[in-house]
Amino acid sequence: MANISDNIANSGTYGYKRVDTSFESMVINQGRGGGLYTAGGVRATTSRIVDQRGNLVPTSHPMDIAISGRGMLPVVHSASLMSGASTPRDLVMTTTGSFRTDDQGYLRTSSGLVLMGWPANADGTIPSQPRDSITGLQPILISPSQTAADPTTRINLRVNLPADDAVGGATGGAREMEVEYFGNLGNSERMTVSFTPAVTGAAGVQTNRWTMEIRDSAIANDPATPADESLIGVYTLEFDDSQAGGGMLANVTTTAGGAYNSATGLLTVSGANGPMTINLGRYGDSQGITQLSASFSPANVTKNGSPVGNLTALEIDENGYLRAAYDTGFTRTLYQVPLVDVPNPNGLIAMDNQTYKISPRSGAFYLWNAGDGPTGAIAGYAREASTTDVAAELTDLIQTQRAYTSNAKVIQTVDEMLQETANLKR
Repeated sequence: MANISDNIANSGTYGYKRVDTSFESMVINQGRGGGLYTAGGVRATTSRIVDQRGNLVPTSHPMDIAISGRGMLPVVHSASLMSGASTPRDLVMTTTGSFRTDDQGYLRTSSGLVLMGWPANADGTIPSQPRDSITGLQPILISPSQTAADPTTRINLRVNLPADDAVGGATGGAREMEVEYFGNLGNSERMTVSFTPAVTGAAGVQTNRWTMEIRDSAIANDPATPADESLIGVYTLEFDDSQAGGGMLANVTTTAGGAYNSATGLLTVSGANGPMTINLGRYGDSQGITQLSASFSPANVTKNGSPVGNLTALEIDENGYLRAAYDTGFTRTLYQVPLVDVPNPNGLIAMDNQTYKISPRSGAFYLWNAGDGPTGAIAGYAREASTTDVAAELTDLIQTQRAYTSNAKVIQTVDEMLQETANLKR
């Protein structure tokens, strides 16, 4: 009755795992030859069915987290963070939670469970971590006023150079364009790219050759030296004027700067804020730099990066990557939340607030990437419903009541029989 009442009371509790009661007969002093019988009765055994999964209930908040399959979320009690230890040791697990940032920025539930994860590097990658230990796990801390910059690391040049300029004896001058990029601190900088046509040779003969110079405005020139220190790359571009590849890039010769990779169409220059990859396109690629009898068109230039932005939203994907979105339009990986799995989930020790701890019966834990191995995927905007089936519990309630009534009738009958035995002496 106690188990049934707990199950019914928690039919609306997210993440609750129902308690099952099983009965086993007890036999006392049973003789081998028969004829001897001693009533033993019945033994009741209770167990919590932790590996049973409840239905996922959709919600409207991205930090309502559940798991579509096996595995549990690593959490710690917020009280353990008061000790000041960098890695709390009292790891517990839960299958679902509604996590929000508290006044200190920790991602926690209203009952005080703080979500744990592996912190990401500055570039969003997750360093290698031990899987059989919680050493690398840290409480997820999100500053409400968090800001971040997304520096530019790649520029795609989709430019057409006018073929009529690259002709012997022509008077066409250098074509110049400016590309804004964002530095490591989110500051706006300028990269100037100039294209100078080759006009030497016989008059009217197409040269199909240009000199490309790249300058970084963030690098200041020293007046005491004649060198142009802002010049970070010089390349000679040659184009094909045949029928098959007319106007497409045919050859790139490096004079200064990183070498051009014909397989990828990329070159790397050393700017003031670190290496910068520039995509010219591969040889014969119509989507890269072209030379056609059209106007100079530097409009199709794209880049990554953005200025300093303020945190606007948090989301977690199916692989457990916790990403922050900023008002400048970029996202950044902050943590990865692994899933905890044990050989025998039903052997875990049940704690308050739908949490569980490792026990000798459960076996040792292992930290999996969500969706790998035996574990399921993490689901944001969802909570796991209780595994209680109210109709089944009510049926068990009626059966228990009738069994109790029947047993009470047995006791009453035995009492009457004993009373008759006592009356034999009268």
